[in-house]
Amino acid sequence: IPEDLYHLIKKAVAVRKHLERNRKDCDGKFRLILIESRIHRLARYYKTAGQLPPTWKYESATASALVA
Repeated sequence: IPEDLYHLIKKAVAVRKHLERNRKDCDGKFRLILIESRIHRLARYYKTAGQLPPTWKYESATASALVA
């Protein structure tokens, strides 16, 4: 995984963990959507550049395993 993508995934995992504890944090939810949009956009770029396999997919459920 490229470094910038790795750090975005790490940030998304942290925000998701925060939202589990603070469910009413609407701004946090919005920021998570923005972060995950950025992850998808960057992943699309890396797939076309050949740095990620075409089958690679970001899933929030498996994201913490990618970062750990």
